[in-house]
Amino acid sequence: MDCMACGLNEHPERVPGGRIATTAGWVVEHCVGPLGVGTVVLKPIRHVLHLADLEPMESAELGPLLVAVPAAVADAARLAEDPASQVYACLWSHADRRPGHIHFVIQPVTSEQMDRLGAHGPALQVRMFTDGANPEPGAAARAATSIRAALLSRLRAAGVEAR
Repeated sequence: MDCMACGLNEHPERVPGGRIATTAGWVVEHCVGPLGVGTVVLKPIRHVLHLADLEPMESAELGPLLVAVPAAVADAARLAEDPASQVYACLWSHADRRPGHIHFVIQPVTSEQMDRLGAHGPALQVRMFTDGANPEPGAAARAATSIRAALLSRLRAAGVEAR
């Protein structure tokens, strides 16, 4: 199987900052690609193609993770200081026009990014891919460290076991 998500699960050292957190069924790691510093991926550990195929344990963890991860990303990116900021959470699942390993892209978006690229929402993400500017690995690793600290405390408070 040629799956980038599974390959990164097997080799977390290829991800800037390494793995941010792991639960029984999910992995959080910094995004590989041009979606900016502090953008993370939340993906099932096992190869899952459709949300409807999640196991009960994976489904039970997903809700708390979809609250805690964006909150930790916002904290680390200090988005409260930018009233136009937002954290996007998008489900992505295609690879070469076929369903691939599902993953949520959780992206901090600032007014500076929207102004620089002249877009917001899905158009911003398209422009970021067109621009092709991958985050500097050191900056991504520092963001991962900040997100990890915020996320682990939020997950503990929510009763989700993570490491």
